[in-house]
Amino acid sequence: MKPITGRRRNPEPDVNDTLQNLNEPPVRVSQDHGVSLGEAFHVWLRIAALSFGGPAGQIAVMHRILVEEKRWISENRFLHALNYCMLLPGPEAQQLATYVGWLMHRTFGGIMAGGLFILPGIVAIMGLSWVYALYGKVGFVSALFFGLKAAVLAIVLEAVVRIGRRALKNRVLIGLAAAAFAAIFFLDAPFPLIVLIAGLIGFLGGRADMPQFQVGGHDGDEAEDDNLLGKHLPDHVRPNMNRSLRVAALWLALWLTPVFVLVLTLGPGNVFSQIAIFFSKMAMVTFGGAYAVLAYVAQQAVDNYGWLQPGEMLDGLGMAETTPGPLIMVLQFVGFMAAFRDAGALSPLLAGTLGGLLATWVTFTPCFLWIFLGAPYIEVLRGNRSLSGALTAITAAVVGVILNLAIWFGIHTLFRDVQPVEWGLFSFDAPVWASVNGWALLLSGAAIVAMFRFKIGMLPTLATTSAAGIALYWAGLIS
Repeated sequence: MKPITGRRRNPEPDVNDTLQNLNEPPVRVSQDHGVSLGEAFHVWLRIAALSFGGPAGQIAVMHRILVEEKRWISENRFLHALNYCMLLPGPEAQQLATYVGWLMHRTFGGIMAGGLFILPGIVAIMGLSWVYALYGKVGFVSALFFGLKAAVLAIVLEAVVRIGRRALKNRVLIGLAAAAFAAIFFLDAPFPLIVLIAGLIGFLGGRADMPQFQVGGHDGDEAEDDNLLGKHLPDHVRPNMNRSLRVAALWLALWLTPVFVLVLTLGPGNVFSQIAIFFSKMAMVTFGGAYAVLAYVAQQAVDNYGWLQPGEMLDGLGMAETTPGPLIMVLQFVGFMAAFRDAGALSPLLAGTLGGLLATWVTFTPCFLWIFLGAPYIEVLRGNRSLSGALTAITAAVVGVILNLAIWFGIHTLFRDVQPVEWGLFSFDAPVWASVNGWALLLSGAAIVAMFRFKIGMLPTLATTSAAGIALYWAGLIS
């Protein structure tokens, strides 16, 4: 790698003070890396503006900018942080941005990086939710989303392939992915159990020094030094029990206070209380990043709560795919529609707006808690073989979870009807083959060929299938 060039500058000294008093011991404000908060702000804003393409694309953008271009951190440190974020519930790309922002500029840097990462998506999804609520059943808008669904299916399949190529380096990891898929698809096993078992297997394999669980490679000392952070631990990164307790108290209060207030004032049966409780539970028990989270949300919001129909869940995912930010922003759409349809004394649009923002708050606030509380302990464990093995195994299991989501989306995109199949411990939804939607099959097939065979990007594919959906509507071929 080329030597690092350029004059190092001291960051602005006064922005971190308030948060530092809450969460971190007094340390010298000047950072060895020399990246100012102003420069970091523009970098994170650039990453947020380019955060299309789902978690795989977002992680690739961050890697190119942070590791290769800006050279803030080393390859090994980036992958170590990524593996920890994949272990956590919630969107790994947003948590990775928070992690690196925290490494560079403490708590304020983490909030800035993680907050900017989701801000464009919050604004875009809210605007699209308004349009969908007001005009979603109008033929033109429905045709637009009909075309989006076809491309979404191709994008999810591509995510399975891309993450699988990176994660499944040997037969043991392929077997873990297959077992995870079978457990969730046929046995309806909960995500936490799958992650726990995979992590335990990987931990034991890493502890036994099995090469199958040590696939990540390590940078040498020279590579570790050839970046702005280097390989040392800054003062604010070192674990401190008193600081951890303060961090936990602060972020738990920010997360759960609105939940308790809503339940106590409106009652547990109110839609806002249900949104707060449901998405708070989801923030704790869903693992594997955005795609795995969406499988859980679809099951609960569509089948249990009845807030949405399966097709509407796919419409929301299509919105999230066409806007910057993490795909999990689709949860704002779910919260919006839930409150919009049960507005009570409020106007439907106001209720929907509040419901969407509430879902976003209880979904993303825990993400900052997981990073600020756990990252110091993860940093000191870099190079630990047992932890590396656990993270490697969990990543493999996530591939199986994403494959389950791809099949779920495929069934509900290509077929109008499904029927439950039960055989002993096994149960799953099977498509009714006579209900296949020929135009959906054709558009999805074209999107898959475009992305896999001709390497056409996500945005051109989305635009083309959306235009095709509108054209089919104008031609009277779909209603």
